[in-house]
Amino acid sequence: MSNADLAARRAAAVARGVGVQTQIYAERAQNAEVWDIEGNRYIDFAAGIAVVNTGHRHPKVMAAVEKQLGSFTHTCHQILPYEPYVRLAERLNDLVPGDFAKKTVFVTTGAEAVENAIKVARAATGRSAIIAFGGGFHGRTFMGMSLTGKVAPYKIGFGAMMPDVYHIPFPVELHGGSVATTMDMLERLFKADLDPARVAGIIIEPVQGEGGFYPAPAELMRALRKLCDTHGIVMIADEVQTGFARTGHLFAMEGYDVAADITTMAKGLGGGLPISAVTGRAELMDAAIPGGLGGTYGGNPLGVAAGNAVLDVIEEEDLCGRANELGARLRQRLEAIRATTPQIVDVRGPGMMVAVEFNTADRSAPDADFTNRVRIEAEKRGLILLTCGVYGNVIRFLAPLTIQDEVFAEALDILEAAIEAAKEAEA
Repeated sequence: MSNADLAARRAAAVARGVGVQTQIYAERAQNAEVWDIEGNRYIDFAAGIAVVNTGHRHPKVMAAVEKQLGSFTHTCHQILPYEPYVRLAERLNDLVPGDFAKKTVFVTTGAEAVENAIKVARAATGRSAIIAFGGGFHGRTFMGMSLTGKVAPYKIGFGAMMPDVYHIPFPVELHGGSVATTMDMLERLFKADLDPARVAGIIIEPVQGEGGFYPAPAELMRALRKLCDTHGIVMIADEVQTGFARTGHLFAMEGYDVAADITTMAKGLGGGLPISAVTGRAELMDAAIPGGLGGTYGGNPLGVAAGNAVLDVIEEEDLCGRANELGARLRQRLEAIRATTPQIVDVRGPGMMVAVEFNTADRSAPDADFTNRVRIEAEKRGLILLTCGVYGNVIRFLAPLTIQDEVFAEALDILEAAIEAAKEAEA
């Protein structure tokens, strides 16, 4: 069996809307390395899109899941609850930023966490309107894609979006934005189209993920917190991609001097198993009536076991510190490459949530083609990279935080060679 054989079978069997970036069919993985069905080895700088922050098949996570397998795999927590669910909720209530009493609900995907955060905000406030940001990504369900501030490919062909969702610009200085402009647009929205007394919540990623790894300025977070307090609006931090040590903090909001009312999380929580959570102010989380939240697989025992183990690993191995160390090394290398690569217009990101942005060689416009060439050249050399950004001109780096030093060094060498190859192809 070859990658080409499977690609042909996939094309015949799987819906076209499920896009894939590579034709590499994985057979096994360990920590930061993946082997395909042809025996080729790759260094994984995607981590399942920030899912396996603790590495593929971390021994402690695997042991926890195997132990749970020996007891039971599913009862539905709403029918027969179980202690590990309660324990994980208690731990997140303590760990999520915010000096106030909290409660948690578990669901299965990041989009589902966002959906439930919106439900909570609406139930608690009796309001319906939600404000989100251009460039933001919040999932592919109808509310998720309505909140998402990017049309292609997420909204094309799916008809009208959910009502009462409004977008304002995210302040990206590189593209001419500013906090002042964003807040001015919000005030204009309130004057022209939306009474702030109708707004249930404002949702924001502390670092935009799919939108290009742009960190939210501290000034913006303070301004939003003040505005939410003034108008009784629920502030929601979408930490689905930023959570669980990726940014050098357990949660990215720890890097700000304000706290959100509700936090959504998924991806890195399960270490490779599907689980997501919504944690927020206790009085808000209790607004929905019994049965209003949850789901058949919400807080599945295997995902819960993995989540408890992931929190143990992050603490025991100081993965927040490791993220800062790896990110510093990566940014230093990228800055060195930038000195001889005019296409690089920005290197950014907290911890190991790092991105590099490419423009044309004259720096006049975003260059998605050059960016994709870098990705392809890296793949040829055995390094898996992901692109992102509204213009498709950003490479985001999401290596497992447990990656071995020698493998990380190898990956940086491949990255530099791939950028050089892309430059040569353009010359």
